[in-house]
Amino acid sequence: MALMDFIKKQFIDILEWTEGGDGTLAWRYPMAGNEIQYGGSLTVRESQMAVFVNEGKVADVFGPGMYKLTTQTLPVLTYLKNWDKLFQSPFKSDVYFFSTRQQIDQRWGTTQPVTIRDKDFGAVRLRAFGNYAYRVADPKLFHTEISGTRDRYTVADLDGQLRALMLQHISDAVASSGVPFLDLAANQVEFAQQLATVTAPAFEKIGLKLEGVTVQNVSLPEELQKVLDQKIGMGMVGGDMGKFMQYQTAQAIPKFAEGGGAGGGIAGDAMGLGAGVALGQVLAQNLQQGLQGGAAATAAPTAPAAIAPDQVMATIEKLADLKGKGILTDEEFAAKKAELLKKLV
Repeated sequence: MALMDFIKKQFIDILEWTEGGDGTLAWRYPMAGNEIQYGGSLTVRESQMAVFVNEGKVADVFGPGMYKLTTQTLPVLTYLKNWDKLFQSPFKSDVYFFSTRQQIDQRWGTTQPVTIRDKDFGAVRLRAFGNYAYRVADPKLFHTEISGTRDRYTVADLDGQLRALMLQHISDAVASSGVPFLDLAANQVEFAQQLATVTAPAFEKIGLKLEGVTVQNVSLPEELQKVLDQKIGMGMVGGDMGKFMQYQTAQAIPKFAEGGGAGGGIAGDAMGLGAGVALGQVLAQNLQQGLQGGAAATAAPTAPAAIAPDQVMATIEKLADLKGKGILTDEEFAAKKAELLKKLV
């Protein structure tokens, strides 16, 4: 009886796979040197596919269903092994099962800002993140290109490669969508569709199908966001440089005075106070010009008010800082600088 039990263990008559959890893409049936019984049963469940591999070559591929393993249901394997129609002996073959259900909530995101072309700003560096879903669509191709002879191949094994494919195509997706950066936040669905379209062929090359992509957030690095906020401020005042300078100067006075006094002592306090006074005078002049409006254009020109040299230099340094941040153009800075230099006592 023990001998008969031993013989029975050498032949496998039922081949099936019940997934024990999430995250497995490919699983090799454990043969352990055993042979498959001719006429045995192969069960492939919904959301699965099975592949027979003979001596390293992919033979027959099975979709969902129950199959009786004979020369009729294994035509490729029959050809490779040169079986005749009377063949009914046990045989050896590697059997791999593949999960074809969707692998959902796979995350993607930019670890570093990605530089893209933009029709409004020329070039911007953006950050973006979201998720995507995919499935195994071509188990034969996936086996030869990715999973190979491993006992188990999981979602985690493939995560880094797929995430890199998503990030690689962000620039192409933005260009294809034709949506300016400022409108991306309001058109995230369209951006996601374009990202899926340009990335899908890369998934197909390794036997996968990209089922969907979502974009949860698109943003700029902090330093670029500050510049964008300043440009938005310019737009809110209708591009009026005078009004914008009044606002910027008013915002800069306390910070500049604090910076001047950071040196400590009476000398540092005096520097901060002097800088504040100088910027205050510029602010007063700008406010007066704004209040006068059109009347100032018809009034007789008055002599420019005299400002101490150190105050002029402090103001020019502040304007240079604004130019360096891209708030003032070179022409605007040069005009203001020339105007201030005329006020030297």
